[in-house]
Amino acid sequence: MSTVGQLPRITPSEATAKIREDALAVDIRSQAEYRGGHIGGALSLPPERQRDKLPDDTALCLIFYCLSGKRTTQAETILSALGQGRECYILEGGLQAWKAAGLPIVADRAAPDIMRQVQTIAGSLILLGVLAGWLVSPWFYLIDVMVGAGLLTAGLTGFCGMARLLAKMPWNH
Repeated sequence: MSTVGQLPRITPSEATAKIREDALAVDIRSQAEYRGGHIGGALSLPPERQRDKLPDDTALCLIFYCLSGKRTTQAETILSALGQGRECYILEGGLQAWKAAGLPIVADRAAPDIMRQVQTIAGSLILLGVLAGWLVSPWFYLIDVMVGAGLLTAGLTGFCGMARLLAKMPWNH
């Protein structure tokens, strides 16, 4: 166990032992990421719910995690306040470290893959923009510029507006 910020870090093997003793793993990623794979029995606490109060019957020991640990570290102050009065940890290396340690995850295979939808739509829009720009008017090349700017923004900031919009669509619930 090590401490970097406010909450101590815990290795996957230490986390497994704590979970066997009734600790609760708390996945702070989006619902779509959670459905794609998470620690068995983990509570899903997406960013939009992280300002809520945890139910009183929540475990006395919480282990927060995301995919790599980066988002958990960024949200550390919020998570620390959320877990006040409880023993709290951050899973060092996140779900990637958990899987690398050979520990099992649970995935909903029927869950929609939002990023695959984003790639399909972005690729279709780019192809449409190129064809329309070539066959109809060069103004249609602006579609490619907008899609490229969106993809660049998503890559640099981690925010993908198209993914957020698709996550709200009825077929993704």
